[in-house]
Amino acid sequence: MKQFTSDELRNAWKEFYKERGHVDVGAVSLVSDGSTGVLFNVAGMQPLMPYLLGQKHPKGTRLCNVQGCVRTNDIDSVGDKSHVTFFEMMGSWSLGDYFKKERCQWSYELLTQVLGFDRDHLAATVFAGDENAPRDEECAKYRIESGFKEENIYYLPASDNWWGLEYGPCGPDSEMFYIADVPDCGPDCGPGCDCGKYTELGNDVFMQYEKHKDGHLTPLKQKNVDTGWGLERILAFLNGTKDVYRTDLFVPVIEYIEKTAGIRYEQDETKTRSMRILADHLRTAVMLIGDEARLTPSNAGAGYVLRRLIRRAIRHGRVLGLKKADLLEIAGIYIDKIYNESYPLLVKSRDFIIRELSNEIDRFESALENGMAELDKILDGKDGKDKTIDGRDAFYLYDTFGFPLELTVEMAEEKGFSVDEAGFDAAMEEQKQKARENQSFAADLSNDLSVYDGLDASVTSEFVGYELLKSGGKVLALSDGKALVDRLNEGNEGVLIADVTPFYATMGGQKGDIGVIKTSGGEFEVFDTMKLPGDRTGHKGKVTSGTVSVSEEALLEVDVKSRTYTCRNHSATHLLQKALQTVLGDGVEQQGSYQDAQRTRFDFSYSQAMTPEQVNQAEAIVNEKIAEALPVDTRIMSMEDAKKTGAMALFGEKYGDEVRVVSMGDWSIELCGGTHVKNTSDIKYFKILSESGIAAGVRRITAITGDNVTAYYEDIESRYNAAAAAAHTSPDMLVKEIESMYKLIKELTSELKELKNAAAKESVGDAMDNVKEINGVKLLVVTPPDVDMDNLRNLSDSLKAKIGEGVVVLLSNVKGKVNVVASATEGAIAKGAHAGNLIREIAKCVGGGGGGRPNMAQAGGKDASGIPQAVDKAEEILTSQINR
Repeated sequence: MKQFTSDELRNAWKEFYKERGHVDVGAVSLVSDGSTGVLFNVAGMQPLMPYLLGQKHPKGTRLCNVQGCVRTNDIDSVGDKSHVTFFEMMGSWSLGDYFKKERCQWSYELLTQVLGFDRDHLAATVFAGDENAPRDEECAKYRIESGFKEENIYYLPASDNWWGLEYGPCGPDSEMFYIADVPDCGPDCGPGCDCGKYTELGNDVFMQYEKHKDGHLTPLKQKNVDTGWGLERILAFLNGTKDVYRTDLFVPVIEYIEKTAGIRYEQDETKTRSMRILADHLRTAVMLIGDEARLTPSNAGAGYVLRRLIRRAIRHGRVLGLKKADLLEIAGIYIDKIYNESYPLLVKSRDFIIRELSNEIDRFESALENGMAELDKILDGKDGKDKTIDGRDAFYLYDTFGFPLELTVEMAEEKGFSVDEAGFDAAMEEQKQKARENQSFAADLSNDLSVYDGLDASVTSEFVGYELLKSGGKVLALSDGKALVDRLNEGNEGVLIADVTPFYATMGGQKGDIGVIKTSGGEFEVFDTMKLPGDRTGHKGKVTSGTVSVSEEALLEVDVKSRTYTCRNHSATHLLQKALQTVLGDGVEQQGSYQDAQRTRFDFSYSQAMTPEQVNQAEAIVNEKIAEALPVDTRIMSMEDAKKTGAMALFGEKYGDEVRVVSMGDWSIELCGGTHVKNTSDIKYFKILSESGIAAGVRRITAITGDNVTAYYEDIESRYNAAAAAAHTSPDMLVKEIESMYKLIKELTSELKELKNAAAKESVGDAMDNVKEINGVKLLVVTPPDVDMDNLRNLSDSLKAKIGEGVVVLLSNVKGKVNVVASATEGAIAKGAHAGNLIREIAKCVGGGGGGRPNMAQAGGKDASGIPQAVDKAEEILTSQINR
């Protein structure tokens, strides 16, 4: 076996596959869309599922990458030698391209030629076959032909060598193992045995079947290969250890903890566990905050998981005697030393990451100290037999000190206690109920539906709003948000329930109607409509005149303009989904939507940003379908009949036995309960305002229709004319005027740069007087004032040319912040000088960080008062480099 650093292993993986025609598709965000219950990307293949299911990938059929993943389902296991919450999956894929022969050959080449394994120590497992699919003799054949010994091929059942979901693409997989030079533990010793003789190295999944809902399998038209290897695990194994915390991904952090805490790794089991948890959780926190999604700690969803990780890290840091500054230093090690090359976004986001961590530590540390003292009081108050913490006490810790329940459970278990989690849930619900009682009226109406529990089951609402915008009805019930009432007086806000209503209640992404309800006694303005339990429609609003009472006859009138505009936006959304599938492929699926009178918002599955051309193409298709004046037809039918029409349904939505199918000509057919235009021409116009990413693999389009488009272009025209006036030109000459201005600005900027460069050179005076010689290597340290980074680099090149051979270090105070550049000649490097390592140390003196290559490096700092110390440090570090 060969030894690798983490950077070398990542690069070796990608280069191996690029040499075989694969495209590195890069990694996507760690943060996924939480609407399906998955908060993070938990597997390397997850972002590629649409393409494994048949959608064409824009970069071809042979793909590879190294994808960061986050899993916290086994967070309680973190602390041993192997479990981590952030990990990297090295993956490669064939999307209907090569299959088993090439896959088996390349896996063997990777194992032997790149990683240095010998064939005598390699084994592979293949699918043994069952009543659903035959034994995978093909894979076994190609494994042997590639170089595996026949006696090292093992046939295992589907529980070990089959991949698949409930239904859809599936197939056999084949795992590769390293065979240790130890005796068999028994007659059945083989891959999968937990005796330690066999170590899994990687897995090849062959997606060659489609599993149908009745359980039978049919061959797939597009056969795929998914290969995944865990970087941390392989890296540890290649470097002769099964402890991932002894790899270069963790060693600098572990060494820092050892030095700062005065504790040797693996000297004490409990403290070693805390060292691992601290190192792991802070690494994951850095990755999530520095991710392109810029996740921040919160009390919900992915943000809550991040908060929990940080707070567990803080607590284990305290166990080791580490302070806030130490935790932030550890974060800096991950950013500046461990992942500075492989994850450059972390370096760019360094200030943001450190600031968010610092704020979260501040929020929790004082509360933690008081909370731990309070927990000790609770435990001290127990007699010897009572080993359960009351749920109300656990909630008190949560409510007062911000202790997540999981933290209380963990701390209690460490001391031999359990927590009444059901009691905690009950206390939480009681608190929510109290909060509801103190909320504003509008929030009460939306959230506290128990108000209507006392209504008779016969109190229901018939919706007639598909055909009518005005109808008669009878007031069946009224609520003031806290209780059912007989009447609402002028100025009172409340909810009105009628037996018949044309008002559409908020559902399926469509905002509820607004309008007015008139009775003989008063008038009720409706500012929202919501669906209530028991097949009732709630009209939320305010009595604007008189009194509205139960049992009164009423005239219910929907605001025509608002409904019309909302219908346009909703119908346009149907056209948009079909247009996106036409432009981007059938793999596009709705992930969510929202329509009101102002705009439509459509979320859909797609793994990358749309190009401007694709956006324009989708918009043009929608406008074409509007111009074609397609009839919009609505039919009620069984779910089975609806499927036969090819109607699109929203993934995860629950439908009844009968569904409403909305067709727009032959172009778009969807299941939908919303309101729509009668003809696509009623939409008038469609304009996409924006296209953006909201989660990994999920994009969002915001668009407008009809009169809102006209208003949009009128506003654009007004701004265009105003811009022309500001530029002192006519609208038709504005572009030329801007180009002329830009040219002039560019020329002036170039002149200014030259002047700054000249000023920088002049500011150092006769710098050669400051040259020192350290063991035969010249060192020049200069501190010119107010020089930006570009000119500092130019000045460095100029001074390096003057000294001939040696090292140049420049530090410039620019309005309190410090720019630092270090450079070294080839001769100096040959004697041990390293600009990157040099600058990393001196940057600490000015409150910053940085790094770079042996010949050139740069850094930034926040504390200009440290420049004199940095000057001395430069000489000290260079001396240590040359004397090694």
